[in-house]
Parts: sequence; C-alpha cells; structure tokens
Amino acid sequence: MDPHRWRLDGQLALVTGGSAGIGRAIARELLGFGASVLIAARDGDALELARDELAEEFPDGDIRALVGDVADGEQRREILDWVEDQGDGLNILVNNAGTNRSKPTTEYTEDEWREIFEVNLFSAFELSRYAYPLLTKHAASSIVNVGSVSGLTHVRSGAPYGMSKAALHQMTKNLAVEWAEDGVRVNAVAPWYIRTRRTTSKLADPDYLDEVLLRTPVGRIGEPEEVAAAVAFLCLPAASYITGECIAVDGGFLRYGF
Repeated sequence: MDPHRWRLDGQLALVTGGSAGIGRAIARELLGFGASVLIAARDGDALELARDELAEEFPDGDIRALVGDVADGEQRREILDWVEDQGDGLNILVNNAGTNRSKPTTEYTEDEWREIFEVNLFSAFELSRYAYPLLTKHAASSIVNVGSVSGLTHVRSGAPYGMSKAALHQMTKNLAVEWAEDGVRVNAVAPWYIRTRRTTSKLADPDYLDEVLLRTPVGRIGEPEEVAAAVAFLCLPAASYITGECIAVDGGFLRYGF
C-alpha cells in the first residue's frame, strides 16, 4: 500500500468557519493528515483561540488564521488574496461557513433570508470561483462543501436554510463536472444533528431530543470529528476517483424507514 494515498503532507488547505464546531474539527483533522491549514472566520477572539489550541496540539504543524466574514464580498476577496500570498496555490478548499435562523417562512425579513443565502451559498460559489486559479496550479486538488440533510429532505430547519443547502449540493455536482478536466474534484458532506454550540439549545429540550434520536438509527447525536473525518477522506489522494458526491453523515437518518 502506498502510504502517501492517506496523507496530505505538503498540501495547503483553507477552511472557512474554522473557529469552532465542525470547521475547527475539520482543521484539526487536516492538520493530523499533514496539511498546512488556513482558517478564516468572522469572530476574531474565537479564531485566535482555535489557532492557538491547534498550534499547541500540533507543535510541528502549520496553522494560520485570518479574520474575515465570508458574507461580505470584499472580505471574500481579501481571504483569497491572503491565500495567494501564502505561496504556491491551494490544494484544498473547504466551504464550511454557515448560518441559520429557523422560523416560519412568512416571518422572515428580507435581510434575514438573504443573509442565509449569502453565507451558506453565495460565499461558497464566490470562494470556489476565486480559488479556481489557485487550485488549478496543481495536478489534483479538492473542494469540499459542507451541506446538510436539510438540503435533501425536510428537517424543520426553515425553508431558506434548506433551499440554500440544496443549491449548494447542486453547485457541487455542476462544478465537479465542469472542473474535472482541470484536476479539481468537488464533493460535499451532508450532516444531520451534530453536537455543536449551534445545536445545543435545541437538543437541550428532552422531548425534541427524543424525537431526533427516534429518527436516527444509530441512536445518538453525531460529533464534529465524525463530519471532519468524511471531509478529510474526500480530500485524500485515496479518494481521487470520487467527485460530485454528497456523503450523508447522519447516523442513518436519511435511510430511516417504518
């Protein structure tokens, strides 16, 4: 077996929303596989804490951070300018940043639902386009979009969130086909409930938690590290024949039957 198929040594990765939760777990996983990792997020304090803790955990690793809001078009360009300044292109882009406001459809203000699309969809589209010249500097590179089971079925997350994630999954397929000849693989993961700061309040309701677990065959909530493992796999040379795919990290939720 070629051990290099299961390593990311010498590769540069950008992870958006990398200061906490799933994004931070992805950064940690990629560092563990030997990649140099750039994390970007809009919360400067949380970002600095994440960078410091990851640097302490991986003293021989390469972890760098930049404060940037992917919902802002100008800041999206600044993030990619920062990546370009690091050196020889980019090997991995993980579009992880996301947001949501869960409420009945008629109660959203225009600013609220547009922000959901801006963060969840438009940022990923723009960053992928901006990153294209950097990704194609290498014979093989990878984009992984963090979608959601909300983009595949109804899970009470609110219409704009589900719509934005469904569009993100479709974008994944389109870019995978369009950019395959350029050596850029594009895949997605679709998590179900994962134990993060964002899900804490909902899962604190014991009745709601019971409903979630009854629809989850493995009978528990997922961990950020389990999403990160799927993301990292899709970035590895071992996954070189996988593109346009969406892997559900959902404990069997989407396969549930009665």
